[in-house]
Amino acid sequence: MNERVLSEIEVLIIEDDPRIAEINRRFIEKVDGFTVCAIATNEFEAKLQLDVLRPPLVVLDVYFPDTDGLTLLSFIKQHYPGTDVIMLTAAKEAETVVQAVRAGVFDFIVKPLIFERLRATLEEYARFRRQVTTWQEEQSTVEQSEIDSLIQSAGTGRMAGNGVGELWAKGIDKVTCDKVLDLLNRRGEVTTGTVGIELGMSRSTARRYLEYLVESGDAHHDQVYGTVGRPERIYRRQRRDA
Repeated sequence: MNERVLSEIEVLIIEDDPRIAEINRRFIEKVDGFTVCAIATNEFEAKLQLDVLRPPLVVLDVYFPDTDGLTLLSFIKQHYPGTDVIMLTAAKEAETVVQAVRAGVFDFIVKPLIFERLRATLEEYARFRRQVTTWQEEQSTVEQSEIDSLIQSAGTGRMAGNGVGELWAKGIDKVTCDKVLDLLNRRGEVTTGTVGIELGMSRSTARRYLEYLVESGDAHHDQVYGTVGRPERIYRRQRRDA
């Protein structure tokens, strides 16, 4: 099994209409880094799949014949706090949105589902998970700019497009970013440690800029394991086809 498959984010779809569920599956799997691990069409199947698969992400509809999505959302947050939820619904009632936000939904998308909107949310979610994983595996402290960036990613109702101005607002400075990219161009491959030493910044700051370069398509990374088995990411310049 290759590294790409190992790093894919598994998604459980909870949708009572099998046809819509299949459309959602196709949309989700068109986004690089995501795979659908199962589809549940009722409350029983949903709870069974949650218990067996423990997926990191659920795409959840609001209306079901035997329950409702808000009830399932509360159940997920109570019993599976490590699972995040994106809600899809044809409803636009303000109270439904408010309840979903208060319950901790990652995003709330109104049907009919537009692929570009879903893709933007999934890409933002992937960035959110990368940052959380970095904190859990490599950092004991965090900087304010990192906290701001994480909260912005996890915020509900954002427009998930990544314009330049939005990215600079997330703690990315253009001058520093250009220096990191220049170093990557000269070295061919770098780690957070080498960037930190060369440019005089912390590993966590280096990681944030390198992950931005990955997100923007200027770099890619591979996961490697050192002599003691601790994972480390090697960042390489992304080759662009002419």
